[in-house]
Amino acid sequence: MATRTPLSRDRVLTAAVALADREGIAALTMRRLAADLGVEAMSLYHHLPAKQALLDGVVETVLAEFLGTPPDVDDWRARLRGQFLAARAVMLRHPWAPGLIAAGRSVPPSVFAYYDGILATLVAGGFSYHLAHRALHAFGSMPLGFVQEVFSPDAGGDKTDADLEAMAAALPHITAMVASEIHDAGDPTLGWCDSQTEFEFTLDLLLDGLERLRQNAH
Repeated sequence: MATRTPLSRDRVLTAAVALADREGIAALTMRRLAADLGVEAMSLYHHLPAKQALLDGVVETVLAEFLGTPPDVDDWRARLRGQFLAARAVMLRHPWAPGLIAAGRSVPPSVFAYYDGILATLVAGGFSYHLAHRALHAFGSMPLGFVQEVFSPDAGGDKTDADLEAMAAALPHITAMVASEIHDAGDPTLGWCDSQTEFEFTLDLLLDGLERLRQNAH
């Protein structure tokens, strides 16, 4: 007789991430997850007492994939660039994760430790805490591997041709920008304006600009 693998919080969360990867975060329910694990839904509540606890645990599980040891390099720009691109590789594996992280009501303790490490890298690289604070604001969500979208082609929901024509007339430059910046489907993207090329362009622009500010501060 086969021995059933004991249910644990880690096992539940690993299965939850796998389910979201296959079918999207909307498919992640306690009932569906229990079915995947071959258990009754009520048994999940011993490990995760509510749906929000499940979602928080899923976020922690994804973040744990890159919140480990940073790249072993001395240059602060290369170190942070490596960290942020490693985070992005994780987000591209789990494209539903940025939306879940952005909508989160709490910040996992591991994220505070991660950002403390980023500050340590900046200070060791010659930044004052004042300039390092500004750097964190400039980076936004990039340390977590994605950028939050400001505009989106479908931000307004379903629109008729007349609605789109009216929008083009009222907002000609935004409309032209959206039309010109729709990316090729082969570009690894987490949103219409969050392509790999643009992520790296913005990251390098910030790192180089911060280096100039650091040099001028001395």
